Amino acid sequence: MKSLRRILAILRKELVQLRRDRTTFAMVVMIPFIQLILFGYAINTNLRHVPVAVVDQSRTGLSRALIQMVEATQVVDVTMRLATVAEAKRALVASQVRAVLILPPDLPGRVARSPALGLAPPAATGASAGRPVGQWLVDSSDTMVAGAIKSLRNMPLSELFRQTANRAVPTFEVALFYNPEQRTEVNIVPGLVGVILTMTMIMFTSAAIVRESERGNMEMLINTPVRPFELMLGKIVPYIGIGLLQMAIILGLGYLIFDVPVNGSLWVLLAATLLFILASLSLGLVFSTLAKSQLQAMQMTVFVLLPSILLSGFMFPFDGMPGPAQAIAQVLPATHFISMIRGVVLRDAGMAELAGGMIWLIGFSAVGLIVASLRFRKRLD
Repeated sequence: MKSLRRILAILRKELVQLRRDRTTFAMVVMIPFIQLILFGYAINTNLRHVPVAVVDQSRTGLSRALIQMVEATQVVDVTMRLATVAEAKRALVASQVRAVLILPPDLPGRVARSPALGLAPPAATGASAGRPVGQWLVDSSDTMVAGAIKSLRNMPLSELFRQTANRAVPTFEVALFYNPEQRTEVNIVPGLVGVILTMTMIMFTSAAIVRESERGNMEMLINTPVRPFELMLGKIVPYIGIGLLQMAIILGLGYLIFDVPVNGSLWVLLAATLLFILASLSLGLVFSTLAKSQLQAMQMTVFVLLPSILLSGFMFPFDGMPGPAQAIAQVLPATHFISMIRGVVLRDAGMAELAGGMIWLIGFSAVGLIVASLRFRKRLD
């Protein structure tokens, strides 16, 4: 009985401590809730509403009806209408759209001669005979997106033209860009840089200020002329080199083991990575000023790491997520960086195509450093 009373006394003590430790208690409740929401929103193999562009060179009622029929499948949403194929390719490189539908000038002639619609005469000849009525240019760096667009290749047009197909031929030709073999590792390796840097950079710096307090060094820092902002910068600079080393290791081994080359400029890649490292480190510093222990700092890292893996487009297509999930993902630095690094590594994107993401990371880093500095000053007071 005495042993049982002692055990119950320890149990009550732990429950009281857990109740007082609001951060840990919040983790107990919130982590299952967050995982349920994230996995429920992110895991969506039935891809819909992929943003695409249209280059309508026919400009006829027939082409407009065809575009409406493609949109009616709900697999794609036409978000851009471009005049030339060159503009369409630039939109693909900038990741403004994931595919482009090109309808040729001779669309009515191709439809009239299409065996798939049963309209072609037995002796139909000529360049347009039996040819697909259009072409899809697809960013196949994401294999799920490529698969969704390829599902439209043989979509029946008999309902549109009220004819019965005699035999199946492709309605659309599909050209796969950047990853024509649809190898998963081509998509995974660049994205893995964003996930690894998110985990390590935030984890390292989230414990930085807390570690000083636990080791008794905070009093010494208070008595020095070091300003809060200077301390913040001094804490993150050493980890910048570590982050660049990790990026070089992942992409280097990705090339040697999985044959994933870097197609873009190394200088553009370096600039994008530096900005992402800075954004991740500044977020880690904010966590370090909020946490009371290194354990709490690690727990806070989970709140960013899980969404960064599930909502950033690393594992599941960003375009297939519902609006609320995309809104949350847009706040995460990893979402912007993964899109940027895939643009450089796979599509040879330049500074112009990455400008939006770079500006966002710069703003995020500045806000993070300012908030961390203000909270650190408050902590000293």
